Amino acid sequence: MEPLAPISKIAEWGPNGLIVAAALLGVGFGFVLERAGFGNAKTLAGQWYGYNFAVLRVMFTAIVVAMVGLFGLHYVGVVDLSLVYVNETFIWPQLIGGLIFGMGFAIGQYCPGTAVVACATGKIDAMVFMGGFFIGLIAFFFSYDGIEKFYLSGDMGRVLVPDWLGVPAGVVVFAVVAIALGAFALTHVLDRRFAAKRGAAS
Repeated sequence: MEPLAPISKIAEWGPNGLIVAAALLGVGFGFVLERAGFGNAKTLAGQWYGYNFAVLRVMFTAIVVAMVGLFGLHYVGVVDLSLVYVNETFIWPQLIGGLIFGMGFAIGQYCPGTAVVACATGKIDAMVFMGGFFIGLIAFFFSYDGIEKFYLSGDMGRVLVPDWLGVPAGVVVFAVVAIALGAFALTHVLDRRFAAKRGAAS
């Protein structure tokens, strides 16, 4: 699969052009992450300890904007969702992988993207985190033959949440937007309470 499939459909970029475009987008994304403070483990740790909800707000905003835009373009006939690449679902390995990823995030306070950004700014803890990441990659590579059966278990093919639940896509979009708005409101209330407690303590 091409790394920038939507862009490559607009013009003939060629392999070198796609690499340059991907590099520029990657650097730009990393710059924005750093400016947003996501290259700092303390900012990310705030999500787990309840004193900084920037990660939740940013991620929910990205999900909602992309989802509403994609499904909106589908409904007006601009985008054919059947042609949009979606990773196939292998439910059991992905559940276990999600748990491992979540534990790594909670313990190390980085995800792979934010860890790369932090490494670029010279943070030692992020370099250690990335070292563990690469050790995990190498371990997976050499153990694949032994875990291949599990890795491919629970194959559901290309499935979207509306298909899985058997409901119209609009219902799922509405539900996710409602959950996001509720999360935004709740975290703002929590922010005010924590700020009041910190003010009283000082």
